[in-house]
Amino acid sequence: MKKKVLLGAALMMMPLLSFAGGLLTNTNQHAAFLRSLSRGAAIDIDGALSNPAGLSFLPTDGFRVGVSIQSAFQTRNIDASFGTYNGFDPANQKPTVGNYKKYYKGKAAAPVIPSVFAAYKKGDWTISGFFAITGGGGKASFNDGLPMFESAAMAGIFKESLTNYVASGGKSPIVTPDMYTINSAMDGRQYIYSLQLGLGYKITDWISVFAGGRMNYFSGNYEGYLNAKLKQNLGGSELMALALDCDQTGWGLTPVLGVDVKYGKFNFGAKYEFMTNLNIENNTKKLDYPDSAESLVGAYKHGVNTPNDIPSMLSVAASYRFLPMLKASVEYHFFDDKKAGMAGGKQKELERGTNEYLLGIEWDVIKRLTISGGAQITDYGLSDKYQSDTSFSCDSYSLGFGAKLMLSEKMALNVGYMWTSYRDYTKKSDDYCGTGLPGTNVYSRTNKVFGLSLDYAF
Repeated sequence: MKKKVLLGAALMMMPLLSFAGGLLTNTNQHAAFLRSLSRGAAIDIDGALSNPAGLSFLPTDGFRVGVSIQSAFQTRNIDASFGTYNGFDPANQKPTVGNYKKYYKGKAAAPVIPSVFAAYKKGDWTISGFFAITGGGGKASFNDGLPMFESAAMAGIFKESLTNYVASGGKSPIVTPDMYTINSAMDGRQYIYSLQLGLGYKITDWISVFAGGRMNYFSGNYEGYLNAKLKQNLGGSELMALALDCDQTGWGLTPVLGVDVKYGKFNFGAKYEFMTNLNIENNTKKLDYPDSAESLVGAYKHGVNTPNDIPSMLSVAASYRFLPMLKASVEYHFFDDKKAGMAGGKQKELERGTNEYLLGIEWDVIKRLTISGGAQITDYGLSDKYQSDTSFSCDSYSLGFGAKLMLSEKMALNVGYMWTSYRDYTKKSDDYCGTGLPGTNVYSRTNKVFGLSLDYAF
């Protein structure tokens, strides 16, 4: 019966939706990123996030603002195959085992991801900031449940019925998967709202620095249920029921440092974001579970705090203008996920942090039109112990393209699209979800993001 609590526990560990960046971080906040992907050495209003020190090299003094809207859509699918207890062999006094296969589909949608950027430059000084959703940003739905829930429920129902069968001298029936139906579903919604403010200073004609801070506010909600009932021809009685409805909130501060070196056609930008200690507190409205699982649900009760740190991040980028109309840039990111606290100390199971490699090319077709494209490779330090049905990642590569159109001398429109291809991750287990039987999950994902941004220089 202890397995019944798994739905509530796993729901509370559902990962943030991440569309570009590390395990828990969104780096795409402006359409300029989507269309070129490498923005760490760019000198433009989106640099308030990607290269804040570079804003000190803006060509003119004054106030600038940028507004961006993005739409992101993901799928998170699991091709599961696992053993089930299908009966009892009285001759050998052992359960008989079969194999169960099912394809579980999950969808994550963030139709509106807003961001606002602003900067004011006066001489060698620049103050800049932005508001964005730097983590999460949408709703993840698993309308058919997940294999970890179904497998645990199947095993739990069988083991309980076997215990009753033995205790009753064979009068109580053994319940097998063909005798009942399981309905389960879950929704998770997560946002990290971030507001950053900082000051940049141009030390010389070729170097500038930046220091600032970012306030992060976490807001999440999780709802889920699991019901197992005998089929109507067997009476339709309830075998298992549980439910969860929980809100979570928390906040943390991120110090940010940056440097930019500009020399002729070359520009170098670097940024370091310190790890953010972020604890999220439960506001649990509903948590139904059997009395036998009381000791397992302490972490999910009302008022309990759980670590959900934002990892430190290092960005290093360089750009070079080969021709008056052609510029290319390369970039590297490192997210130190392994040192950022997660629920249950899950970060310890990672092999290492996340490495990202980015490349972007921009071509000024005419004075008012720039087209661009880029690529990104994301390499996580994943392990079987880290991966789970509710929190899995896959190594990937992304391609982005788009355009920048100067609507006037002071107004620019950016349009971008990014598509990500993920490498399937296969996880095999001899003790699948604690059932005592073998099983295999193949995790796969897809991701598509479209964005529009409007920038204005006053």
